[in-house]
Amino acid sequence: MKLIEIDEKEFTKIADKSPQITFHQTKSWANLKSTNGWIHYYVALKDDNESKACACLLAKKIPIINKYIFYSPRGFLIDYKNKELLKEFTNNIKKFIKKKKGIFIKIDPYVSYVEHDNNGNIVKDGKNNKDCYQNLIDLGYIHFGFNLMQDTLQPRWMHVINTKDKTIEDIMNGMESKTRQILRKNEKCGITVREINKDELKIFKDIMKHTSDRREFIDRPLSYYENMWKYLHDDGILKIMIAEINFDKYKENTTNEIEEIKKELEERTYKKENNLLKMNEKKFDQKNKQDKESITRLEKQLEKIDDYIKIYGKKTTLGGILFLIYGNEVLSLYGGSEEKLMQFMSAYSVHFAGIKYAVENHYDRYNFYGITGDFREENPLYGLYLFKKSFGGVVVELIGEFDLVINKPLYYSYKIAFKTYHKIKNILKK
Repeated sequence: MKLIEIDEKEFTKIADKSPQITFHQTKSWANLKSTNGWIHYYVALKDDNESKACACLLAKKIPIINKYIFYSPRGFLIDYKNKELLKEFTNNIKKFIKKKKGIFIKIDPYVSYVEHDNNGNIVKDGKNNKDCYQNLIDLGYIHFGFNLMQDTLQPRWMHVINTKDKTIEDIMNGMESKTRQILRKNEKCGITVREINKDELKIFKDIMKHTSDRREFIDRPLSYYENMWKYLHDDGILKIMIAEINFDKYKENTTNEIEEIKKELEERTYKKENNLLKMNEKKFDQKNKQDKESITRLEKQLEKIDDYIKIYGKKTTLGGILFLIYGNEVLSLYGGSEEKLMQFMSAYSVHFAGIKYAVENHYDRYNFYGITGDFREENPLYGLYLFKKSFGGVVVELIGEFDLVINKPLYYSYKIAFKTYHKIKNILKK
């Protein structure tokens, strides 16, 4: 078997057949990363003319020493259970990277470790790929560790809903009742979700800016989102959806709800007074009281809606999510919402729109993406997990991040320098 460089057309043809394929292993992603100084190579391990494995390799130069670090995003597209094949590929990759002046290559395979349920518990007698992990260790790969927090390049823990052969009703039935209630309430509030076009990218950028200010992280510049659009949207990988609220519709729905309750109240009273309704006095009075309280509450709500209209106009944006779609999944990469209107909980509606897209377009799964593997209530990110869990689905734990070292002295020097750089960066940020 021989490892050879191939062009992007041949790579795409081979890669798309792999069950591990994601947007990370596409020419579109490689071209996007080139805007940040990464060069890329496409390689395939061939036996005669048959491809046995392939990978997209990204490389970045370290100017001072004129060497490169390599990264294969979401790992090689290979059968990690086949140790002999993995060994052959590894030996060839070492030679290739050494020839290209590489120090090491990092991989984070899109391969699950052990099976978990929706609560994060390991499924007894469930599927596992511990042998894939062990094969990499046996071949000299250095494992980052079974980390619980989001401290690797890509999340090791994810939350996923299986949408294969499912209907929207199936998905709804798998949700917590509170989530279904919020979705119905959002619909009553006049909240709708739509896909934006290129000219509206600033809308999403503003959403992320407000979110970064609130959560205290540094958002990317508008040019970053423009590049993502340029390299991913036309290839059908990128989709940005935003939630909007129509206050006129909200007002109309609220007014209609008041009228319906008033009508029910009048009919109940008429039937009771004319002996057409068999209901004891206590139950009758209780029901009437509930209706009157609902009317009062909804009338106050109308006043709030008028205040919203004065501030925001008849329609405004609530939040949005950037989705990346490829292979067998729809993935929610990141998103945010306007802090002053967070009470409308638009994230539920946008995620549900993404789930519907996955179902209607026959994708196998909807991926909420990053969570932590720490399921204790005191974990500061526990709320993020609870939110994603409320839609149903399962926790997915990947086998993790690995380094294959080519030059040991330079590798450990780079690790020290990289760690020091990030310490200084964090101090300056604070």
